[in-house]
Amino acid sequence: MTKKEEREAKRLEKLRLEKERMYEMFAYEREYGEYTHICGVDEVGRGPFAGPVVAAAVILPKDCDILYLNDSKKLSEKKRETLYDEIYEKAEAIGIGMASEKVIDEINILQATYQAMRSAIGKLEIVPNLLLNDAVTIPEVSIRQVPIIKGDAKSASIAAASIVAKVTRDRMMKEYDGIYPGYQFAKNKGYGTKAHIEAIKAQGICDIHRRTFVKKYI
Repeated sequence: MTKKEEREAKRLEKLRLEKERMYEMFAYEREYGEYTHICGVDEVGRGPFAGPVVAAAVILPKDCDILYLNDSKKLSEKKRETLYDEIYEKAEAIGIGMASEKVIDEINILQATYQAMRSAIGKLEIVPNLLLNDAVTIPEVSIRQVPIIKGDAKSASIAAASIVAKVTRDRMMKEYDGIYPGYQFAKNKGYGTKAHIEAIKAQGICDIHRRTFVKKYI
């Protein structure tokens, strides 16, 4: 076998393994296959010191052929961006909801997360009849819900929502970096890195900081 043939054989084997992995990623979607529109729901940004919490709701088609879907934290930024575009191209419906830092300070991060999730579901152009959620049951939602622990690594629909939410929020934080320089928002995405904490101590807080998260540093 030539080196070229070896490379091609390796590529095909990697592809076969990825297709096997993705078959498993659709296990929940198959289990609840009697539901016409299954929607994955996930959020990003519960832990940062700054910026909104962002939720996404994604309905993938029954014959979805997207590969490499996974928990957004396990993917490179480049891979997330590529998958984001493919999800938008192939999904039946996508909804994005947010709760600002002011809402987070007002009603707490958990309630703000639920609000963002409800908003994301409400913005879908197709009404889902089943929600697959990453770990939580969302209050005040009449649609049947299935909470799945570590769902973004087990369900393709939740993984897709994880990626859409992550890319959306990361892009926002990069824009905020230009508006509020010095905090390295493009780099830390609002999380409490050592450099971010030092910047808060030196510059004080800005409009998008969560007061309840950073009060001990002010």
